Amino acid sequence: MINLKKIKDIKEDKKFKTVMTVIRILVIIILICFIIVVCLQRFSDNKISFFNYRLFTVVSGSMKPKYDIGDVLIAKDVEPSTIKVGDTISYQGIRGGFKGKVITHQVIGIKMNENGEYIFRAKGLANLIEDPAVHENQLYGVVIYKSILLSIIYRIVATDVGFLLFIFIPMLYIIGSEIITTLLEKEEAKRKKITSNG
Repeated sequence: MINLKKIKDIKEDKKFKTVMTVIRILVIIILICFIIVVCLQRFSDNKISFFNYRLFTVVSGSMKPKYDIGDVLIAKDVEPSTIKVGDTISYQGIRGGFKGKVITHQVIGIKMNENGEYIFRAKGLANLIEDPAVHENQLYGVVIYKSILLSIIYRIVATDVGFLLFIFIPMLYIIGSEIITTLLEKEEAKRKKITSNG
């Protein structure tokens, strides 16, 4: 039999309340970050930007040592004229082995064609061969930040076990917390009813 009085005493302890509030906030933040990453990457196919920002996950070692597999990068949609040699760009591949893939490589050259369109030469840091020419209409943006928190989340959920733990542990915590709160509220209501009748 669960001792509801002990559970209630623990739940009313100020230190316990503070710890539980911090845990709840962290769980909510992590879940929100996870939902944002999943929604923006998997469901929008990177066609939707969030205030001109997009999230990309590194899936190959072509940009080592700057970026590792599993790193989550934030790219900003910018005017092609502001891009410089040395910037890292994310773009939609349209030729050869790059076709249909999101590529994130470093700019090694820039030129403008007769129509005034910017064309970029790009290459992965670990690659020997440069990419096919990148036209400005292929661009998603310039990488401005590597998110350590989102990278950790991605690496956790990339594994089957990590995905299950990442989803079910927070869910169990939230459900368990709600059940205990409901039981305590019912017990408190019963006691008040008994006291008022007595």
